[in-house]
Parts: sequence; C-alpha cells; structure tokens
Amino acid sequence: MDADKGISRRNRRVGLICAAVVASMVGLSFASAPLYRLFCQVTGFGGATVRADKAPGETLDRTVTVRFNADIDPGLPWTFKPAQREMKLRLGEQALAFYTARNDAKEAITGTASFNVTPDKAGGFFDKLQCFCFTEQTLAPGQTADMAVSFFVDPAMARDRNLDDVTTITLSYTFFRAKAAPQRTSQAAPAAKPVN
Repeated sequence: MDADKGISRRNRRVGLICAAVVASMVGLSFASAPLYRLFCQVTGFGGATVRADKAPGETLDRTVTVRFNADIDPGLPWTFKPAQREMKLRLGEQALAFYTARNDAKEAITGTASFNVTPDKAGGFFDKLQCFCFTEQTLAPGQTADMAVSFFVDPAMARDRNLDDVTTITLSYTFFRAKAAPQRTSQAAPAAKPVN
C-alpha cells in the first residue's frame, strides 16, 4: 500500500512537471516573436536597426552613402516613396530623411511600417533617434503626409574591420495595413507631417 502511494506521488509529480513544461513552451511560443524583434533591434541582427536616445556627439571623416527604399504590401492601397534617393554623411553625423505616403482609398486606413538595412552586418550600426515606423500611421481618404526618420551611422562602425568594405547602406521600409486598426478620420500620427 505504501509502495502504491509512493508511485502515485511520483506520477503526480511527473505529471505536474510535464504540465509546467508544456505551459512554459506555450508561453514561450507566444513571446518568441516579440523577443526576437527586441533581440534584432538591440543587436542589429538580420539588418534590424538600433534605436538610440541621442546622437553620439562625435563625427568621423569616413563617409557612407545611405540609400532609401520604399515598398507597400499589396493589401494596403497607399502610395509610398522616399523624398530623397540617397544621402552622403559622415559617421556619427545626424541626418533627417523623409518618406511620402498617400492614402489612395476612400476610407481612413492605419498602416504600420517594418524596416531593415542592407547589408545586414551594418544593421547594428544604423541608429534611429525618431521614426514614423515607431508608431502606426493613420491617413484619411486622399491624405498625403511626409514622414520623418532621424538617424545616424554609429562611429563605432569604423573600428569594426568586418565593415571596412561598407560604403553604402540601404534603409528599406515596407508599409502594411495595421492589424485590427481602428477606422479613424483624424490626421496622421504625430510623426507624419501633412503635405499641402
């Protein structure tokens, strides 16, 4: 009888451990996408850019050309393009670039932008201070808005021998319709500046 109680306790303990492992795996599966996104933003892995609070305060003579690219998901009826094709700047120099978006639909639509840089290895050195991509953007029917991104290329890139061959970085955005976006007819989010 005591042997049966011991086996029963062990079975219960194994069952609880298995249930805890399964619950942990389910929780991690839901958290994996946000955690991976955070990892990429912090490390620049996969061409993800880094978010910075302030510019470094130092600039180097080494220059890099930043090219700008814009794409739209087929499910979003917007026109989206960079206001400038490229900029040449020194490492550590703060720059401001604009993209223009227009809602071609007859209803207000909220969009969200994903981004990356190429080559991938430069992602950890491309720092954004402010960006329209940090928040969702709502455009009224027919509304056009200039959307700003403030950035710099980290001077630490000059110390990484693996990046000696990088003279051009391409910043790419793709706009998607925001999931479960509220239908609002208000102006674009604060990061967007209406165009007259």
